[in-house]
Amino acid sequence: MADRILIWGAGAIGGTAGAFLKRAGNDVTFVDVVPEHVAAISGSGLSITGPVETFRIDAPAFTPETLNGTWKHIYLAVKAQFTEQAARALLPHLAPDGYVVSLQNGLCEGIIASVVGPQRVIGAFINYGADWIAPGDILYGNRGAFVLGELDGHTTPRLNALHGTIRDGFEPDAIITDNIQSYLWGKLGYLTLLYAQALGQLGIADCLARPELLPLWRALCAEVHAVAAAIGAGQRGFNGFDPTAFAPGATEAAAKRSVDAMVAFNRPNAKTHSGIWRDLAVRRRRTEVDVQIVPIATTGAEHGVDCPKCRKLAAMIHEIEDGERALSDDNLLELRDA
Repeated sequence: MADRILIWGAGAIGGTAGAFLKRAGNDVTFVDVVPEHVAAISGSGLSITGPVETFRIDAPAFTPETLNGTWKHIYLAVKAQFTEQAARALLPHLAPDGYVVSLQNGLCEGIIASVVGPQRVIGAFINYGADWIAPGDILYGNRGAFVLGELDGHTTPRLNALHGTIRDGFEPDAIITDNIQSYLWGKLGYLTLLYAQALGQLGIADCLARPELLPLWRALCAEVHAVAAAIGAGQRGFNGFDPTAFAPGATEAAAKRSVDAMVAFNRPNAKTHSGIWRDLAVRRRRTEVDVQIVPIATTGAEHGVDCPKCRKLAAMIHEIEDGERALSDDNLLELRDA
């Protein structure tokens, strides 16, 4: 049976998933804070372009203040730093027996749960690539991992139903996990590499392939691995990223194999640069660093794990955001040697 779905945040990630789910026959409504994007979707529709598939869908779209009604299925896909604000705004539209599923990077599920209640949150980990190009126009650059899980690890009827909706309408290889936190912390490890890439100009594959940066990749991922282990979350790998290759005692050869696998995954993708890089270089706006990289260091400090590379990485991103540092591939050498 088709779902009635509210996509809160119709940018690259939410727009892509929502368009596919709409095309699959679900009743999809979009919400976004950019009036021009909302007007474009409401007018000529939402276009998905790129090597995976190209199509256009028609669907209702609203800004938050113009939305009416309640939904059992709300997919939250805003930038991580706006999670609490969005959760509070969507709360009146969440049915008493409904849930919010987070299509975000970072540890957003806890923030959402603090607003709507943990029993009304389903966790998700995603790694598909998409870019917002213009109002009503999204590039779907590549497929990637899609994992769903209840916060308490149980497999519930609603989780199975959501999995079926995603698998049948968007990502056929989507899976269910009993430990969503391990995937979220796995993504945080990978995100340190993407934030480092955003310091320069090379794309993801070319940046990761720089042999002189292998010590940097090992240092960044080792810090996240140590923090995840300290809090008992652990890490699970995906799309070439193998967290065990960066664990204590792991060899340089193991790290190189994982890096080579990540390069192979990213090389053919139409999405060549991270969304973090696009925030800095193209859209000239602040990144999600304060809710993705900074918490690694602060959580580490609370558990006796020092994270100097993550702290330096966050500081360098802030300098670029503030106009005090230019994007340069040499920035990564500075981070390596810091």
